[in-house]
Amino acid sequence: MDISKDLTEKRKTEHIRISLNEDVEGKGITTGLENYRFMPNALPELSFNEISLSTTFLNKKMRTPFLISSMTGGTETAYQINQQLAMAAQEKGWAIGLGSMRAAVENEDLAYTFQIRKYAPDIPIIANIGAVQLNYDFGIDQCRQAVEMAEADMLVLHLNTLQEVFQPEGDTNFSHLLSKIEEIANSLHVPVGVKEVGMGIDEKTADRLTSAGIQFIDVAGAGGTSWIQVESYRSNDSIRKEAAEAFLDWGLPTAESILAVRKNNFDIPLIASGGLKHGVDAAKTIALGANLAGFGRLLLPSAVENDVQALLVQMERIEFEMRAAMFGIGAGRIEELAHSDRLIIKKI
Repeated sequence: MDISKDLTEKRKTEHIRISLNEDVEGKGITTGLENYRFMPNALPELSFNEISLSTTFLNKKMRTPFLISSMTGGTETAYQINQQLAMAAQEKGWAIGLGSMRAAVENEDLAYTFQIRKYAPDIPIIANIGAVQLNYDFGIDQCRQAVEMAEADMLVLHLNTLQEVFQPEGDTNFSHLLSKIEEIANSLHVPVGVKEVGMGIDEKTADRLTSAGIQFIDVAGAGGTSWIQVESYRSNDSIRKEAAEAFLDWGLPTAESILAVRKNNFDIPLIASGGLKHGVDAAKTIALGANLAGFGRLLLPSAVENDVQALLVQMERIEFEMRAAMFGIGAGRIEELAHSDRLIIKKI
């Protein structure tokens, strides 16, 4: 019996179950997107049918500015979810991020759970490794293996400090990681980015990452799933379970994180994820400075039910909402939305 594999499968399965069935959103904190609204343009001088969502991200042409955010992998159930998500993403022209691939790098029997290229031949796929694993015997070879295994277009290294602290089997040595991240960014043949997992990235951290050669950032801000709360449901440690309550409002809201990263890094490709609920939220993130908008747990129930049609309906709704918002402010293309002066702060 492979105990390590069994523990990994158990953890991944629990993550899915808890995300679906428990209240794992932060409390007392939101995405911050509700603080903004669009100023309507009553005379847009546009035909709604001509509005285009097409864009480019890291030289990859895309039909939409949307990403299915990193969620899962490493179990048979996770593979079924990834398969459904990949087919829907291919159909709609969204990019897709994979869950942490550590398990598959350590155990090639699990590689198939991340191999979705046959279901998504034309869209960007983002491989994913926890940055902290660079302090636990992962290096250039393992990161390259993850990219090749997934036939991915890019790699993201995720930062999840407090998730690891609250996770029963967490890896918590985050010391001296920046130089190792820089080594990976400068060694791989695909773009390397960094993402948070729901707590946001601040201005100074973004500056350090871009100086180290990181080629894109996913802010993954607060306001959606809190992985501290997810892990608290898994824990039998009474101290950690009670302590999680003190962190219900932990994190940098998604809107604030976008602005923080953009303050000194005008050109770095930027993904906004973390608590987005609809296409108007997504449109706001683009107007604030993001290039792509990521959706995660919102899409999970349909994927778990193996209902591609339901996924497609959700994705179509999100696209329609963004098009309607663009039409409402007179922006016919994503570039015009990105440079719009019609996103304003709500007056209190």
